[in-house]
Amino acid sequence: MPELFLYDTLTRSRRRFESIEPDQVRIYTCGPTVYRYIHIGNLRSFLLADWLRRTLTTFGYTVKHIKNITDVGHMRQELLDAGEDKLIAAARAEGKTAMQIADFYTDAFRDDERQVNILPPTVLPRATDHITSMIAMIEQLLERGLAYIVDGTIYFDVTAFPSYGKLSGNQLEAMLSGVRSEADPAKRRPEDFALWKAAEPGRDPLMTWDSPWGPGFPGWHIECSAMSKAYLGAQLDIHTGGVDNIFPHHEGEIAQSEGANACTPYVRFWVHGQHLLVDGLKMAKSTGNDYRLSDLTRRGYDPLAFRYLCATVHYRSRLNFTFAALRAAQRGLNRLRELVAHATVDGVPAAAIAEPLAAFQATLADDLNLPQALATLWETVHSLDKNTAAALALTCDEVLGLGLSDWHAEAQRRQAAVAPLLAERETARSHGDFATADALRTQLEADGLHVHDTPAGPMAHQDIPPQPAKGLITGSVEVPCQLAHPDLYDITVSLVGRENADEVERALRAVRTTQGDYRIQVIALDNGSVDGTAETLQRLTENDPDFVPLLADHDLGEGAGRNATFRCATGRVIVWLGNHVEPTGDVWTPLLQALEGRGIAQPVGATGGWGLWTADRKEFEPSQGHRVDALEGYILAFPRTLLCQTNWLDEKFRFYRNLDIEFSFRVRKAGYALTEVPKLPIRVHPHRIWESLPEGERQRRSKKNFDRFYKEWHHWRDVDGVLVYIEDFIRRR
Repeated sequence: MPELFLYDTLTRSRRRFESIEPDQVRIYTCGPTVYRYIHIGNLRSFLLADWLRRTLTTFGYTVKHIKNITDVGHMRQELLDAGEDKLIAAARAEGKTAMQIADFYTDAFRDDERQVNILPPTVLPRATDHITSMIAMIEQLLERGLAYIVDGTIYFDVTAFPSYGKLSGNQLEAMLSGVRSEADPAKRRPEDFALWKAAEPGRDPLMTWDSPWGPGFPGWHIECSAMSKAYLGAQLDIHTGGVDNIFPHHEGEIAQSEGANACTPYVRFWVHGQHLLVDGLKMAKSTGNDYRLSDLTRRGYDPLAFRYLCATVHYRSRLNFTFAALRAAQRGLNRLRELVAHATVDGVPAAAIAEPLAAFQATLADDLNLPQALATLWETVHSLDKNTAAALALTCDEVLGLGLSDWHAEAQRRQAAVAPLLAERETARSHGDFATADALRTQLEADGLHVHDTPAGPMAHQDIPPQPAKGLITGSVEVPCQLAHPDLYDITVSLVGRENADEVERALRAVRTTQGDYRIQVIALDNGSVDGTAETLQRLTENDPDFVPLLADHDLGEGAGRNATFRCATGRVIVWLGNHVEPTGDVWTPLLQALEGRGIAQPVGATGGWGLWTADRKEFEPSQGHRVDALEGYILAFPRTLLCQTNWLDEKFRFYRNLDIEFSFRVRKAGYALTEVPKLPIRVHPHRIWESLPEGERQRRSKKNFDRFYKEWHHWRDVDGVLVYIEDFIRRR
């Protein structure tokens, strides 16, 4: 076997791997915090640990792998009471305990790992089962002068551990920014961290433990230090996790473990995986792109397609997850399945695959270079006969973990099981009894098999899982742009829906009953729903040739969703319509007349039912006779050609709030005025998206979009109704 080299975060270098004990490797992985579902970014980190473990096993090591469960032991009561998410809030309302909630999410985590073929760890310890070990380690830190007590809470004194910060390289300012909560006045220094916290009043007794310092609960970092020592000893060969764990969590682990155990180093190799982005953006609940594995499977993807996708990008590089990339990964996985499904590998000698297998292993030895290993496999199998290629793929899959051996075994089993039926069908065909032969073929295909007549005899091939439905878009740019094409309609109405088929149908019905003699095209995008909205949109086209459905394979976000509808619009005027707004009469004539700009010095670029004005770009109020500085997108009309000057909406606005204001400022920057058409005949229904969000989530999403708007536009000022950049504004003054 080649020598294994790994990149070590601590030394910031690629080093030859040597274990503490010959042929034995001890790995610790930071597991999930089980008061929510894990997302695919978490899964990527756990896949790194799995691939590392499989590689070490292939290279002849015996691996002991510990992955912890961080249950509710370290959580503050108010986090649970506030409801970290809606599921926890509902569970608490049903009377479920914190531990029952943790059990639920632990089971969900284990199921997700099973679906992507992650090997179960040697031990999966829970933090709350190791409180005694944590208390013992804290007592050692107190004895060695590395910690201090304040009113029953124990803090680690980072100044007593001179090498604190060596993993992350953080200076004091960075350490302070990494602190998760508000500054604690009880600490000697803000960068000190809690080892044990005194129980707050009203804390759940099941989340409280007795200690020499009174009732309380452990801090976040001490859990891993205590559990790793309990199962692997004072020193580890490898510690894995995501880059977001480096500071403060892993930095805290080093200080605690080396301080309490009086040994260095705590870990020989720190292996960290980079972030997973989604469509170029950081995953976040507020962004709505924190996909779970179930979000992929509900769209028709195999969980192992995600594993294949992660193998195509090196673990130390960011992976930009897109559904287009996932579709490509699904195709690659299916091709490997086809390669091994019906091959005969028992007679292939080991020598036949020795050379290509060595090349595959050499790429693994180079800091777990899975993308190159996968490429090496594909390059090789094309030059081998079918059986040898399958044997190589199955051997390589012991590391890749794509479940090819299970697929191959099932194909062989099914082939043997249907052999009598295939023989019966062949006999019927040879006697000219084609009716019986066709009936047998139908019976086989009903069981998920495809029958192929070959010179060597009939074969029944197992179905490869179908690809997700075609015709789905993964981004607005995939929609052909009609901006340069002539007008085919008077108006195009833009709708963007997500899991709200009834609202889209209501809006379409309202447009059709109020359009009069106007030619109106309605374009509705389904933004990655999984509740049947897409099917409803497709049904609506049956009797409405002027209705255009667009189907996205995931939530593109509001900005991208609107852009998709704008790109294929062919109306002279586009009307941006909110799903909760229902026209009850002729809204079209007043909007079109307002765009003509009669009596207004500047050409009118956009108009709508709700105008806003602002004195400082920080607060926007209803215009109420003031000038109109922005328009709300509940109903907003503009000439289609205006997009040539304003360009498309900013797709970083995934949430709808402030997207309309940002677009309004683009219109004004282009030299156009905005007007308001009050008292339009419309009925406003509850805004389902807004009302479905907790108050805190509303504020977070709104602020994120406002900050994006303000950063772009706070340097612009009004000059005679036109927005001017501040430097030009000063020159004009």
